[in-house]
Amino acid sequence: MKFIKNMYQKKLKFFLISLIFLTFGVIIIVFLQYRHVLEKNDTLVSIVQSKANISIGKAHQTATRNGRKEWSLDAASADYMAKNNQAIFKDLSVTFYLKDETKVYITANQGILKTDSNDMEIFGNVVVKNNDYKLRCENLYYKHGERIIFSKVPVNITGDSFELVADSMSLNLNTNKALFEGSVKGTFSEHFTL
Repeated sequence: MKFIKNMYQKKLKFFLISLIFLTFGVIIIVFLQYRHVLEKNDTLVSIVQSKANISIGKAHQTATRNGRKEWSLDAASADYMAKNNQAIFKDLSVTFYLKDETKVYITANQGILKTDSNDMEIFGNVVVKNNDYKLRCENLYYKHGERIIFSKVPVNITGDSFELVADSMSLNLNTNKALFEGSVKGTFSEHFTL
């Protein structure tokens, strides 16, 4: 009887240890598969049920003219709609390259790129900055043919020695000159130079 009891205990112990190892192995396999899917998630291309033909994560676009880089765009995601000739970007940043080798940076929540013209509409917490100033507004447009950035909504521009508000503005990237219109108001410090 004692022999049968010991054998039963050994079999039960073996079964429980095997069950623990099997459970541990399944958990490791599930974890590795889940981690593999998460790592690949950023690069997956999928067709979504919205009007988009293609949706991708982590998009990058560069526009060049006559061999010169004019702007580059990075975004967390993009939806391309062939019917409308447009791509909709989320969490985007755009870098414009000027002739004098300086750069203008724009960040925003969303943007629409017209793929046939390279024109853009950028909106939601828009911030434009370079080495000298920072501009904030809710909506900006970029006309690629003329290389002009403009806003039809109020803008707030700040620099080290000034603050300026206006109802609308435009910035010519070819000449690096800005035009402010509407109710333009400014505060300039005594250290401000033109």
